[in-house]
Amino acid sequence: MTSTATESALHSLPALLARNATRFAKATAYREKEFGIWQSWTWSEVAEEVRAMGMGFLALGMARGDYVAIIGRNRPALYWSMVAAQSVGATPVPLYQDAAAEEMAYVLEHCGARFVICGDQEQVDKVLEVQETVKCIEEIMYLDKRGMRKYDHTHMNWLLDVQAEGRAGHHRFEAELDKRMAELTYDHTCVMLYTSGTTGKPKGVVLSNRNIIETSKASAEFDDLRQSDEILAYLPMAWVGDFIFAIGQAYWAGFCVNCPESDKTMMTDLREIGPTYFFAPPRIFETMLTQVMIRMEDAGPMKRRMFHSYMEHARKVGPAILDGKSVNAADRARYALGNALVYGPLKNTLGLSRIRVAYTAGEAIGPEIFDFFRSLGINLKQLYGQTEASVFITQQPDGEVRSDTVGVPSPGVEVKIADNGEVFYRSAGVFVSYYKNPESTASTKDAEGWVATGDAGFSLEYRNGWRVLDSDVSAVH
Repeated sequence: MTSTATESALHSLPALLARNATRFAKATAYREKEFGIWQSWTWSEVAEEVRAMGMGFLALGMARGDYVAIIGRNRPALYWSMVAAQSVGATPVPLYQDAAAEEMAYVLEHCGARFVICGDQEQVDKVLEVQETVKCIEEIMYLDKRGMRKYDHTHMNWLLDVQAEGRAGHHRFEAELDKRMAELTYDHTCVMLYTSGTTGKPKGVVLSNRNIIETSKASAEFDDLRQSDEILAYLPMAWVGDFIFAIGQAYWAGFCVNCPESDKTMMTDLREIGPTYFFAPPRIFETMLTQVMIRMEDAGPMKRRMFHSYMEHARKVGPAILDGKSVNAADRARYALGNALVYGPLKNTLGLSRIRVAYTAGEAIGPEIFDFFRSLGINLKQLYGQTEASVFITQQPDGEVRSDTVGVPSPGVEVKIADNGEVFYRSAGVFVSYYKNPESTASTKDAEGWVATGDAGFSLEYRNGWRVLDSDVSAVH
């Protein structure tokens, strides 16, 4: 980057990237596994890639206020395209890659996307199919060029060619790119994410730089996320949680984002990376536990007895040891032996041996599943949130983790419960509006910034000044 951002001017993702390119220049920012080989990029290299992409977007005529749809699996270049789009004053709109063409058509037309960036031929085909009815699309870019040779490239470009054009024309575009980046404020739109549409048409949730950066900062500090942390980015890029974890928090804390080769290799890639910070919906943890129990049933009698004996002890004292509570020396010694013989090897097999912080949300997790992982010494916690909150409404502090609650209000979040039991919240993360939908905006967020969740909840107790909540929907919507 041509300039670095001061702490007081970190009001956009490009500004955070400029800071990281200097502060964490040689630290690994992104990894991607392709053809069985991990490739890495440092923060300074990511900044250069994003800058080249931004200048390439200028060469294609991307304007302030344009909407840029991004469709594909988790790949560094697609994450960079979101920040590059913001760099030129445009708004990234990630879409679910497994959506059918007709589902994509509504979102593409609703946001008026002029540009679409596709991961591969499959996504390009879906976009070409909907272009018969969606007339706003002017340019298509793609990342994986396999199968694309015989397509009409009049308004279609390989993303790497776009970057190459940006680099070649840097003398023409650098000043304009710097100008547009300097214009970005806390109130500019950072991203637009569409709701699932389960109760009607999907709504475009407009999230500002303030929403994303303030939420990322507060949540990162809550769990002491560090530049040395590592995550595995495998959940849909169109989901707000992935945007916060793999972009917002990653840019704030400067940690490394690892992209698996495919859905099929995710568990193998998880073991290879050994992330320190991990999010998974309950179904992932349930699958892990099922696989462990199946393997134990196939094991020999002696190994099976040892496993069940030490796991019984782990369930009794493991969570207390994890929370730093008082446990007698004999129990601690037996747990340490169990860690050497059972818990440690098991965590290593699952790829969870380095976990410092793990979260689950999306639905209520079974207490037996939750307690199993915590008994192994894995700091698994629950959170409750929504797209409209930039994820975080409640989190569980270390030492105050229970399977029957979703925690305490996240830093900077106010929570109240109406007389009818509905949960309301307000925070710096509260969304700006629903795009082109003032009626839904007004019915969801009042003039004082309180957002109606539509979920029921109640306060269990007060503990150390924090209000602990329980909700019938422990989820990130």
